[in-house]
Amino acid sequence: MTCNKALDESVLRETAAFLSEYASLLSGCGATCIRIEKNTRRLADAFRVGFDISIMPTHVYVSVWDDNPAEAVVTVRKTIACGISFNLNAKLSRLSWEVSDNSLGLAAATERFEQIRKTKSTGKWETLFLTSLANASFCRLFGGDEIAMLIVFISTLAGYRLKQIMLEDKRDIRLTFLCASFFSAALSAGGHIFNIGSTPEIALGTSVLYLIPGVPYINSVSDLIYRHYLCCISRFLDSIVLTVCLSAGLCAGRYALTWIKMVLA
Repeated sequence: MTCNKALDESVLRETAAFLSEYASLLSGCGATCIRIEKNTRRLADAFRVGFDISIMPTHVYVSVWDDNPAEAVVTVRKTIACGISFNLNAKLSRLSWEVSDNSLGLAAATERFEQIRKTKSTGKWETLFLTSLANASFCRLFGGDEIAMLIVFISTLAGYRLKQIMLEDKRDIRLTFLCASFFSAALSAGGHIFNIGSTPEIALGTSVLYLIPGVPYINSVSDLIYRHYLCCISRFLDSIVLTVCLSAGLCAGRYALTWIKMVLA
């Protein structure tokens, strides 16, 4: 009996460790709390174990038990900061359905999970070009002319590349947003100050849209609806701070270029 009980506890620990690793990676790639909760519960049901999860802003707590919840095995994992990735999010969600529909065991699920963890993000040069193109399209959507679109494309290309470099160097994300916004705004403000094109003000206003933390804002609303209030407040405040940083960079870039023009005049 003692040997069987120890074996059962070992299996529970492995299951709890897998579920907590899964939940922490799902949280890190930008999933909402309700998605994390549903996906991990789907996995736990497939493994036929009792399950409970608590999602905090920076940690995930997973409890797993066999028959008696009082004898639950609890594991804690820090949220894996891998950056927002829709591709990784979709693959992890698909894994939970594969395990549930095909009755995969813990070993097979772990092997598949390790493969997913090695998923490479979209190439930085492709992301750089597509982000610049998308931001130029936003400029057109808001009524900008072709010259404004070109200005936005160039300013986004420069600002986003600066963001990539600073994040690769492990710089603080708030400082990164401030510097990238300042750089993009300073470039695009040239069209407004020197009257280049017919809609320079639209170019200036849309040059920093690529920095808007849209996903965290949306996730905070989802967490609010499903009563994950701590994560809701944390994500919302993080988004507010980043928005303030990019706004400060936008204003500083415009006024810096205005001051330079006054000095040269």
